[in-house]
Amino acid sequence: MGIIYHEKHKTITLHTKNSSYQMKIGNLDYLLHLYYGPSICDADMSYQIMQYDRGFSGNPYESRNSRTFSLDAQPQEFSTQQQGDFRTSSIEVVNADGSYSFHGKVSDYKITKGKYKLDTLPCVFANADDTADSLEITLSDTVSKVDVVLLYSVYEEADIITRAAKVKNNGSESIHLKKIMSVCLDFLNGSDMDILSLPGRYGQERQVERQHMTHHIHTIGSVRGSSSHQQNPFVVLCDKDTDEDFGKCYGFSLMYSGNFLAEAELDQYDQLRLVMGIHPKQFVYEVKPSETFEGPEVVMAFSEHGFTGLTHLYHNFYRTNLCKSKYVSQIQRPVLINSWEAAFMDFDDVKLVEIAKAAKNMGVDLLVMDDGWFGKRDDDNSGLGDWVVNEDKIKCGLHKLVEQINQLGMKFGIWFEPEMVSEDSDLYRAHPEWAMQIPGRHAVRSRNQIALDMSRKDVQDYLIRSVNSILDDADIFYVKWDINRSLADIWSNELPAKKQGEVYHRYILGLYRVMDNIIKTHPDILFEGCSGGGGRYDPAMLHYYPQYWVSDNNHPIDRLKLHYGTSFVYPVSTMGAHISDSGKFVPLKTKAVVAMCGTFGYELDATHLTDEEQAVCREQSDLFRKYYPIIFEGDYYRLSNPFEPGNMTAWQHVTKDKKESLLSVVVTNLTCNGPQEYVKAKGLKPQTMYDVNDGELTLSGNALMNAGLPIPREVDEYTAFQFYMREV
Repeated sequence: MGIIYHEKHKTITLHTKNSSYQMKIGNLDYLLHLYYGPSICDADMSYQIMQYDRGFSGNPYESRNSRTFSLDAQPQEFSTQQQGDFRTSSIEVVNADGSYSFHGKVSDYKITKGKYKLDTLPCVFANADDTADSLEITLSDTVSKVDVVLLYSVYEEADIITRAAKVKNNGSESIHLKKIMSVCLDFLNGSDMDILSLPGRYGQERQVERQHMTHHIHTIGSVRGSSSHQQNPFVVLCDKDTDEDFGKCYGFSLMYSGNFLAEAELDQYDQLRLVMGIHPKQFVYEVKPSETFEGPEVVMAFSEHGFTGLTHLYHNFYRTNLCKSKYVSQIQRPVLINSWEAAFMDFDDVKLVEIAKAAKNMGVDLLVMDDGWFGKRDDDNSGLGDWVVNEDKIKCGLHKLVEQINQLGMKFGIWFEPEMVSEDSDLYRAHPEWAMQIPGRHAVRSRNQIALDMSRKDVQDYLIRSVNSILDDADIFYVKWDINRSLADIWSNELPAKKQGEVYHRYILGLYRVMDNIIKTHPDILFEGCSGGGGRYDPAMLHYYPQYWVSDNNHPIDRLKLHYGTSFVYPVSTMGAHISDSGKFVPLKTKAVVAMCGTFGYELDATHLTDEEQAVCREQSDLFRKYYPIIFEGDYYRLSNPFEPGNMTAWQHVTKDKKESLLSVVVTNLTCNGPQEYVKAKGLKPQTMYDVNDGELTLSGNALMNAGLPIPREVDEYTAFQFYMREV
């Protein structure tokens, strides 16, 4: 059993294969956090909590004359509100009487088999062969009659624990939530810990930043209406000496696609608290009597084996327990070519067929028709929202165009941006009230488009009908689902003034409903997410899409950093990566090697390539297919850090049985008469002999991992190498 309640000690311990997590129903029925880390069997860890009078600290009234118990110094499982704890709170609720207070004590707990579910939000699932148990702990405020239900699920073999929180109003009047965090985790000493996050910007998403914890609140979050280019809903807390292979680290991955917040606070006693959930900015949510509000899920992982160990836990789990698309594992993903950088919006059906014919010679399986095929859409100033085929461009009609592509032996894909509307569109002229725009104020434009009010059911229904009608009209194999701006002008014409603080969250709930109705009802279509590149790359999106476009920046040298940061939590199989014209001085082979650290494809005009270039592309496409099982199903190793000084960037894929491996290197900084460079492999069997590149070398795993492979120096800048290793 992954969850054990010890009656005598009143402890609840969650066990995975290599970790333990313990809490205690403690003094006065407060729920205290005791431990998270390497396995402790069933030890009672409450001995760590020392209670004494710290001075100037509030004490609960029930403690009477005792001054040794203060919530301001106790490690809690869910921090209270207005109960003497002045650190970062997990909840902010306005009660029916106007008071700001939540005084939650344990009133019930329940342990069950299987994985808990959320009714309104996506979450991970348990497969038939998973050992998963769940815990539900209710914290009750007897005055306000508000319950907070803490949910936990334990995946023993996967070394994963998930958490979520629900707020239930048992009173007779409405309450208003202004903050609700899905996870609160207190460490008794965090002074030697670092925090790692994935900040960025458009075209430079998920860069890696590591800071030492100081006595401040370290805030990571987004208020852009989406998880954003600028931050990612993933953080790591780690020991200050943790590196790729050694050291303790804790990962927190939030399954939410809207505004989010993660706060890490090192307090006056060097205790460290991390909370994570929906961002409280412009969030005021009414919970009526008998109603329940659900917060999003957090997926937690712990590793003693550095960032690589943590990465493997997330990659393994997200490959199997996040998305149910058959393209996750059952079907090999196609090599695709996208029309965007080939033609932008200047194309017709004849041009697309020409691109497809040339791409067929490159070993491409799938043609994707990007933006510009619908409504009045010759540039990005008009047409969004009018999901009707533009037959001035697609003169033969969509159905016939798809048939022509299929007759070439290729599949067909199409681009949508359902959440947006152009002012110059039939949809906006018919329903201006569907656009988010504050009354009496001009809208903030971005890419000259406005966001649809996805909180409205009529908007959701329109999108479900419109998109489904296109998908049902032809043999469409692939869909790219895009969103190309952050949200502003947050307002819904359908909600009263007092409920405008619910729009951000209702937008996300509406989006999930639309995706549920479109994506899950088309199980044979391969969906890929996009948000101006990687601006909404989060696990909730990956619950629906098996892959996501990493970035609009296709420059292969920039991509080395983009793939590096993304790989900390997201599997390579989710990373959309293509070859494009970007990077004029980078060899085509190098572009291919970089794109193989992802789903692989092309963003260029195939008709402009020479026969020789097409032959090179065909060779690279075939190599991707050959290495596909290693790349998509194997363990991933970061062999160098592109953010640190160095002459090369290297990474490696190793099959689970360690019989095959693909090691890739890009030379990024040639220096005059510099030292010989060697790249050391990881993850191989030490005593096993491996053929390197089909017999060029035969070396033991020990030799490959400890001495490494020499990288030739007399090469052009940005030269790439691939070393295929196979057990002899």
